Amino acid sequence: MKNEKEETLAGWKIIWWLFKLFGFPITIPWLMYHFYDIMLQKRKKTALGNKVVMITGASSGLGEALAHTFYSLGCKIVLISRRKEELERVKNDLLNTHQTVPTYPPIVLSLDLTDINNLKNEVSKIIMIYDRIDILINNAGISYRGEVIDTNVDVDIKVMLSNYFSQVALSKIILPYMIEQKSGHIIGISSVQGRIAIPFRSAYAASKHALQAWYDTARAELCDKNIKFTVVNPGYIKTSLSLNALTGNGQVYGIMDKTTESGFQPKYVAECILKSVLKQEKEVTIASFSPKCAIILRTLFPSLYFWIMQKRARKLARDK
Repeated sequence: MKNEKEETLAGWKIIWWLFKLFGFPITIPWLMYHFYDIMLQKRKKTALGNKVVMITGASSGLGEALAHTFYSLGCKIVLISRRKEELERVKNDLLNTHQTVPTYPPIVLSLDLTDINNLKNEVSKIIMIYDRIDILINNAGISYRGEVIDTNVDVDIKVMLSNYFSQVALSKIILPYMIEQKSGHIIGISSVQGRIAIPFRSAYAASKHALQAWYDTARAELCDKNIKFTVVNPGYIKTSLSLNALTGNGQVYGIMDKTTESGFQPKYVAECILKSVLKQEKEVTIASFSPKCAIILRTLFPSLYFWIMQKRARKLARDK
């Protein structure tokens, strides 16, 4: 809620400064365009009704927030996670919170996405029910905390399997259906760390870098098939991601980082993702000023960025 209020306040500040600097000749056309855009987004939201939306990692955090956001618009939601009890809880919350007409009870699919050989059979169950999948939101994943030199290769493999290979495998299974129906939208939840790497996140950043590359390539190759791809790069979100992160020896980290604790609310990020879907954006970064600056710095002044990261690594090592 705090983020939504800040966004509204920022909007009014922009209008005020436009008026002070340029007066009516600039402010009025800008306001007309702004209100036109609002009406356009409302029409696009209405068009999302009845769309089949598959969300992975839907048992908590951002996935749960995304389920609420899309279900409230009348979408047919498919909830995927390993935790069936939590999925049932999310399903009941959706039915009790949103009164949509007509009502489409969400489908719960308890599935380990890292069991790649079994994914095709599970997806076929959804196709048998709805005959299509319009939007796939690849949200499931796992985080990591550890030093490069002390991290078992098994941990690197596990993180890559969860964050990269499972997303790619699921997308490749669903893509032929989208191509046949001549439409589809795949949203990959990456991270700011898919654009920049920071100390003690090697396995996580590597998996998100790989994800970014795959989506960029797939988008280019399928541009004539009416298949849309959106890569979402969130900064810190207030979820249990750091609590469930793996350490270098494969143990659960079990600590809520301060940066995660003070991160964006999942509901706010889910709304931003909805906007990116409506606008069919190819990539969106949902982060504070500092990470966005770091991305620019890494692109334009890589040597300076590397020096800053070295300083950060030394500081974090001392603070342990």
